[in-house]
Amino acid sequence: MDQVAALKDKGNAALAENKFEEAIKFYTEAISLDASNHVLYSNRSAAYAKSNKYDEALKDAEKTVELKPDWGKGYSRKGSALAYLRRTDEAIAAYEKGLEVDPNNAQLKEGLSEVRSQKEFNSNKGFPNPFAGRDVLMRLQLDSRTKEYMNDPSFVNLIKQIQINPSLLTQNLQDSRIITALGVLMGFDMSQEEPMDTEPPYTPPPKKPEPKPEPKKEPEPDLPENKKLAKVEKELGNDAYKKKDFPIAITHYENALKHDPTDITFYNNLAAVYFEQKQYETCIATCEKGIEVGRENRADFKLIAKAFMRIGNAHKKMKNYESAKIAYEKSMSEHRTPEIKTLLSQVERFIKEEERKAYVDPAKAEEEKEKGNEMFKKGDYAAAVRHYTEAVKRNPDDAKLYSNRAACYTKLAAFDLGLKDCEKCVELDPKFIKGWIRKGCILQGMQQASKAIAAFQKALEIDPNNAEALQGYRQCTLENAGVGGDPEKIRQRAMADPEVQSILRDPAMRMILEQMQNDPKAVQDHLRNPDIAAKIQKLLESGLIAIR
Repeated sequence: MDQVAALKDKGNAALAENKFEEAIKFYTEAISLDASNHVLYSNRSAAYAKSNKYDEALKDAEKTVELKPDWGKGYSRKGSALAYLRRTDEAIAAYEKGLEVDPNNAQLKEGLSEVRSQKEFNSNKGFPNPFAGRDVLMRLQLDSRTKEYMNDPSFVNLIKQIQINPSLLTQNLQDSRIITALGVLMGFDMSQEEPMDTEPPYTPPPKKPEPKPEPKKEPEPDLPENKKLAKVEKELGNDAYKKKDFPIAITHYENALKHDPTDITFYNNLAAVYFEQKQYETCIATCEKGIEVGRENRADFKLIAKAFMRIGNAHKKMKNYESAKIAYEKSMSEHRTPEIKTLLSQVERFIKEEERKAYVDPAKAEEEKEKGNEMFKKGDYAAAVRHYTEAVKRNPDDAKLYSNRAACYTKLAAFDLGLKDCEKCVELDPKFIKGWIRKGCILQGMQQASKAIAAFQKALEIDPNNAEALQGYRQCTLENAGVGGDPEKIRQRAMADPEVQSILRDPAMRMILEQMQNDPKAVQDHLRNPDIAAKIQKLLESGLIAIR
């Protein structure tokens, strides 16, 4: 039956990929092995229907109903096949019969509703061409099922031809796009497909089952007596380990080693118990002994890798990260797994962080800062950057160091690096006014006046009388307002701002701006929306618009 299930799964996969002939082949092979399996006939019926072989689809559907008359899906397959063959009354009868068996089956209800709609459509001789309406193209364009089709000029042309000559509709019903479009216009989904049956295949009970005696659990005859005894002790140890009864587990694993001291598995299991007991040194020693024994007896490399990994875990628990790294690397050299790779990456991060912390020395950071100050005064800004960078490594939490290095970057016209240092500076110490002023100056140099104003405002919140902050704020405000400036330059500067560009590309914002121009009172309504208010404020700051 495993082979039947495998063939059925292959058929389902092929059907999902629209490889209909391949799906039919797999289902047929499965049926040859299990001719009484109703699910196989049902799935093959679906495959036949999708490949437009409706007679074959009907035969398989009828076989499904014959094998499993109390299964609603069989009647659904039968009704679908009959509907495709335009045997509408028989299709209705099949769906109704299915609902007698399974009254709550949604697929049967939907199928019956669609077939009845089709019958009404076919029987009404005066029914107009569904593609003849003036809004047909618009409806197809707006519906998500046909929206993509409308991008194809050949499809649009075909629709227009059907509008002129309704007889072309019947000639093109094999086109799934036309079926979908027809469903959209008529108000139901004519291309709806039923899901594949993925439940385990029904296997009828054998006619005369032959009872098979259960095999008795006996020790393997090839094992020497000492290995049999060791295996028994190991199983007892495993049971105790699962129950967290570690002393008993140790006793059994040690007994196993007495019977068979050449098996690395017993050492690994014993080490696992010591690890749980947090006896990490003993765990490591046991693993090392197991590796030695394993190599002597040509043990599986996976078992040796497991022992090295446990050594690494023990070292990591003791925060001996370098030793843990060595153990993990040895484990990977024996057998590479995602688990050991993750453990190695984790311990490498710990080592890097420890090295960073070990390197921290505020006294040396101060020395480097003084050297950087000297180089800055001499105008050797590149050398000053090197000293400030070393100072940052020695004391990464000192906000002033980032501010000093930002000043060097400004002199070197590396505004992006300077801005990054200023942001780190004010993050570490939001009350450090020099950081905000320096940030404002850099943004001003980058011609981002509105952002510079915000930085200077932060500085003035800390010290309202700071002359440097006041001067920067006034300059940026004048630049933004365009006092004494060239309007064209103001526009060019504003349009260079990505945020301004994004706002002006927004169709909704363009409409709002146009409305504000025609009706100035409208701005009060729009400012109630926080998002729109923020965008308008940005445009005001950039100098592109003004409210009078």
